[in-house]
Amino acid sequence: MNNLKITIIGAGIGGLTAGIALRQAGYEVEIYDRVKELRPTGAGISLWSNGVKVLNRLGLGENMAQIGGLMDRMEYRSVTGELLNDIDLMPLVEEVGQRPYPVARADLQNMLRSAFPGEVKLNSKCIGVEENEKGVTAFFEDGHQTTSDLLIAADGIRSILRKYVLDEDVEPQYAGYVNWNGLVPASEDLAPKNTWVIYVGEHKRASLMPVAGDRFYFFLDVPLPKGTPANPENYQAELKEHFQGWADSVQKLIERIDPFKTARPEIHDLGSLDRLVRGKVALLGDSAHATCPDLGQGGCQAMEDGLVLTQYLMTTNLGVEYALKRYEMERK
Repeated sequence: MNNLKITIIGAGIGGLTAGIALRQAGYEVEIYDRVKELRPTGAGISLWSNGVKVLNRLGLGENMAQIGGLMDRMEYRSVTGELLNDIDLMPLVEEVGQRPYPVARADLQNMLRSAFPGEVKLNSKCIGVEENEKGVTAFFEDGHQTTSDLLIAADGIRSILRKYVLDEDVEPQYAGYVNWNGLVPASEDLAPKNTWVIYVGEHKRASLMPVAGDRFYFFLDVPLPKGTPANPENYQAELKEHFQGWADSVQKLIERIDPFKTARPEIHDLGSLDRLVRGKVALLGDSAHATCPDLGQGGCQAMEDGLVLTQYLMTTNLGVEYALKRYEMERK
């Protein structure tokens, strides 16, 4: 199909990737986001081969290599630092033809935003949609509205538009743990600079992953009741208590974090949805299949969504709704 106007709600990894792919296919694309300033959710993400290959297809492979960290190995260690498993990633890289790239989310989002050749309209909260024979109209909190041939709801795990697609509220489910995450200067006394090191035990995790700029992306997972109070002034004391007796590298990591630049989300995910599409509206990324943050697959799947949706629009002449149904069948 040609000459489509497409509205994307959400300027995260999925929305921006979809916007880039759709613009490269020749479509008119508008991206809106409710935030006043684009800021990444979380400090880092590991992009594995499926996500990086999407960027390669979009001509962004070299850009990704410049901002991604070099990760050649993975190590799993016990609470006390005993080596449990040492994984050489090079055989995997050779088999799939692409190395993974750990990356700071801010760097990734900036790269994607720079690659999208259009305006991202911020401070634009979409509060509803309506379909008719002319297309789909998005309504915004400020009274603005826009009509397009299709709408992509890439508005995250707490999507406002998911209810329209499903005709019911589906709330994210608490996964039972809190995730402290951020960036620290890379140092060999914390972990090898080419290795993702993960300490596991007591239902907790402490992790260090190399990203560009001679930094480590870290996260510390702790099972806690939902709604446990959070105060950055207490983060280090709390983490020292949660990880008391763990390996020296974990203790050094806790000492070096900047609590006021450390995120602390309660982790949620979504169960499988019965559908991802209604008429000319499609869910994409976390609005469709939010996962716990393991192996970066929330972000990688969002990237795949954008490319797959674009391909189906490009390769059918049977209408928008048919193309979106094909997208749904593959991505659900």
